[in-house]
Amino acid sequence: MPRYFIEVSYKGTRYSGFQIQQNANSIQAEVTQALKVFFKRDFELTGASRTDAGVHALQNYFHFDNDFTKELDSLKVSFKDLDLEGALYNLNALLPKDIVIKKIFPVKDNVHCRFDAINREYKYFIYQEKDPFLQDRAYYYPYKLDINKLNEAAAQIMKYEDFISFSKRNTQVKSFVCKIEKSEWYIKDNMIIYTIIANRFLRGMVKGFVGTMLRVGTNKISINEFSKIIENRDSSKVDFSSPSHGLFLNAVNYNPQLFH
Repeated sequence: MPRYFIEVSYKGTRYSGFQIQQNANSIQAEVTQALKVFFKRDFELTGASRTDAGVHALQNYFHFDNDFTKELDSLKVSFKDLDLEGALYNLNALLPKDIVIKKIFPVKDNVHCRFDAINREYKYFIYQEKDPFLQDRAYYYPYKLDINKLNEAAAQIMKYEDFISFSKRNTQVKSFVCKIEKSEWYIKDNMIIYTIIANRFLRGMVKGFVGTMLRVGTNKISINEFSKIIENRDSSKVDFSSPSHGLFLNAVNYNPQLFH
């Protein structure tokens, strides 16, 4: 059966997370419902990257298997204009204002949006001067920070692969190994931004990194103590308190050859 990718972007403030859950609203639940209403059939969506409650995404993906031939004929829509008008427009009209479907496109039948992703990129945004227009999209942290120490801590992360310390408890994953490709802090437009790229992420991992590195940047712990937290595999020493609204899934990347 033909397989399709859905590219989505969303503001996660009102949602319990990306993946569908019982007794809580999610990005997956809203997209599934919009597809069902418009195409008048059930959909089973698989997600590329599970963002936690309150986390935003500039880019994330679902895939599903379905034969659209009859529906597209009746709607007088083809995949040439599916990402411009017709179905895409109507699906977005059905979705809440804080979720948008950017594109729907066919892929090879065996392409998996989660397992075939090369890496994911997250960004965490911090601002230090009060700004009402950033309060739900960045972390207001009005304390003196040493950007050099932040980057020293970020560089330490690159030296490791086992991040069980930075995983929230009660997770269902079997492996805590993540291959980090990039970890750095920089300043842009009066924002302090942390960027991290890895093949996979654990539950709460980026927020744990940020919260604990902020302790380094404010001289509450040393670089050596930060490294020991990773090595000792003890999540009780990790600061997971950085709020979700500062975190964005910036991109999910694939080998372009998968789509041709």
